Amino acid sequence: MLNTIRKGEWLEIIIQEKWDGKTVEDIFRQEWEAPKKLTHIFRMDKKVRMDGQAVNWTVPLTAGKRLEIHLFEEEEFTIPPHYQEINILYEDDHVLVLNKPPFINTHPNDNEHDIHTLLNAVAFYMQAKGEIRNTRQVHRLDRDTTGAILFAKHALAGAILDRMLEKREIKRTYLAVVHGLLRQKKGTIKEPIGRDRHHPTRRRVSVSGQTAVTHYEVVKEDKTNKLTYVKCWLETGRTHQIRVHFSHIGHPLAGDLLYGGKPIADRQALHAAKLEFLHPFSEEEIICYAAFIDDPSFFVGIDVYTL
Repeated sequence: MLNTIRKGEWLEIIIQEKWDGKTVEDIFRQEWEAPKKLTHIFRMDKKVRMDGQAVNWTVPLTAGKRLEIHLFEEEEFTIPPHYQEINILYEDDHVLVLNKPPFINTHPNDNEHDIHTLLNAVAFYMQAKGEIRNTRQVHRLDRDTTGAILFAKHALAGAILDRMLEKREIKRTYLAVVHGLLRQKKGTIKEPIGRDRHHPTRRRVSVSGQTAVTHYEVVKEDKTNKLTYVKCWLETGRTHQIRVHFSHIGHPLAGDLLYGGKPIADRQALHAAKLEFLHPFSEEEIICYAAFIDDPSFFVGIDVYTL
């Protein structure tokens, strides 16, 4: 675990044994796998220091020394701040995890007119705290999907988390309610997903689509109403992935009218219940559980802490 402390606009990192002999270039490119463009900006703008002095990026580091990185400078907002109450599951100087409510988009499609999104609400929250910086979403949830969603508070954290997401090092566990009783209580749906050319937003299983893998396990059955509560976790993050996959196998999500679900709920019954990742700087394991938001809840008798 890294020993770090924020000092104003700078993050101080005590060089650990495993970094001894590595260069700053090695840290950015190998340890953090930061993009070339972002690494170049940190280098050219002298955003990295060693014990208060500009650092040579090619000189080997020594364990115990103090590496300083300029991460927390003010930026002009690219997303206009707009107030909406947010439910915080975890926060520090680098990341923010929220419990997203239903019926709100993750990000605006039009910055001028579309201001009632979660990212606008985060911008307002940051502004109210005096942190004038652009927060970056690491992944997204559909408008009607609720639950844990991860944001990065600065560009380097965003780059590291993007890479972790791409390498499947961020685990997202969802709970869904689907129509019918599944014969197989545990399994994997591996079907490529592409656009439906007959509909502007719908996706479908398509041989020419992108690889999509959904693992699932039955948590509970409601035999009276012929509904199944299913825990799902993803290897990929395709648009509408869980919704498309369960519709494809004949078990659409309850309330999901777009994919064949019945209107027994006012939205698709899908909740991002658990989010797990290693912190991009401290390397601490972060586990966030998102309580059910709907009142009354779709997910009767389910404890998110058991998922």
